[in-house]
Amino acid sequence: MTPIHEDEHLLVLDKPSGLLSVPGRGPDKQDCLSKRVQDRYPDALIVHRLDQDTSGLLLMARGIEAQRRLSKLFETRQVKKRYVAVVTGQPEHTQSAEVTDDDGWRTIDGPILLDWERRPLHIIHQGGKASRSRWRALQTSDSASLIELEPVTGRTHQLRVHLQSIGHPMLGDTLYAPLDIKALSPRLLLHAQELAFLHPFTEQALAFKAPVQWSATAPYIPLQP
Repeated sequence: MTPIHEDEHLLVLDKPSGLLSVPGRGPDKQDCLSKRVQDRYPDALIVHRLDQDTSGLLLMARGIEAQRRLSKLFETRQVKKRYVAVVTGQPEHTQSAEVTDDDGWRTIDGPILLDWERRPLHIIHQGGKASRSRWRALQTSDSASLIELEPVTGRTHQLRVHLQSIGHPMLGDTLYAPLDIKALSPRLLLHAQELAFLHPFTEQALAFKAPVQWSATAPYIPLQP
């Protein structure tokens, strides 16, 4: 797998939907992004993950010290991440009472807890970990909305759970969308589009973007030629 950026300390990659970030349980789940990258860059180490069905930008460290420094950036929320997703309905209408900032962003606050009996599902629950997501609509239609998302915290399935909790699950979501919404797309329509941070060794400002051509109107993603 060829990085979109590489230097002696880090790699930035564009993960396809359907590929695990790290190995799973069982021999059939050993193919993953980290394994493919480590075949070419033996010193590459995972810093964060994307869900298997989520595509987009993912950062890997080169060496233990780089992993330590990059992990610290994530822990202290110094890494800016933006996603795009297509969700059912029009959250701008249902969430119109929620306060927006000057740039049109709204906030979802909802503690997230693993639903142990139905794992890997997560739910909004007062006993869960505090979780916050920001979102704003980019485009709407009668059936769906293309939205931009910023996870303030980094919980498992956070964006998917938060959007489902306000009544707007993501198209193609096999875990959190009803069957009719899941069937609207052959894949989960969630993509990590932007990643920005200060280089942990040089302090150079780095920003990366991997845009997708999705829309709020069917077929939502471009048809293959």
